[in-house]
Amino acid sequence: MTTAEAEAELKAPTQSVPVGDPAMIGVPTFIVGATALGLVLTGYVPASAVGASIAVILPATGLGQLVAALWAASLGQNAVASVFGIFAGFWLSYSALVLGLTHNWFGITPDAAVATQGVFLIAWLITIVLLTLGTLRLPAAFTVLFVLIDLALALVLYGTVGDAPGASTAGGYVTFAFTLVGVYLYLGAMSGATGGKGLPLGRPVLN
Repeated sequence: MTTAEAEAELKAPTQSVPVGDPAMIGVPTFIVGATALGLVLTGYVPASAVGASIAVILPATGLGQLVAALWAASLGQNAVASVFGIFAGFWLSYSALVLGLTHNWFGITPDAAVATQGVFLIAWLITIVLLTLGTLRLPAAFTVLFVLIDLALALVLYGTVGDAPGASTAGGYVTFAFTLVGVYLYLGAMSGATGGKGLPLGRPVLN
């Protein structure tokens, strides 16, 4: 490189790296959807009104997770984009499942409805267990969040395919538990974003 080229490179405007925290959208939209789902699972609405949470989950949580995933990807935050992308898929496919079953979009007969829900729950339980294992190097608060989600899915799965409503109700209360972890994460992120100190998140399980 000649001296002239070096001077020209130094004078060239540097491209600023975008900054931001996708969790500022992803976490609160997750909280609102999980709260709505927990209320359904614990019987706040009748069993016949299982679609009551979709008005929150589809436009707020599903789209919110998708926006957060795209934002994280644009920042090169691959792990964050993966987390929010996975949960965007979960919430959007949950909406599709509920709407599809209640409006018979997929031609599923009533006697196959339970098995269909089982397919959904098994597939997502496997996926989020993999997410849990793959993120053990994140701070412990995230591991607690994902383990509680795994537990909630397992309870709802057992309650659905095993005809054990009590297990599904227990899954609803575990849903409230991981929602509280999400609240903690959001408060910490918001504190940091507004000039304060973030909340402690714990040491990772794996270093």
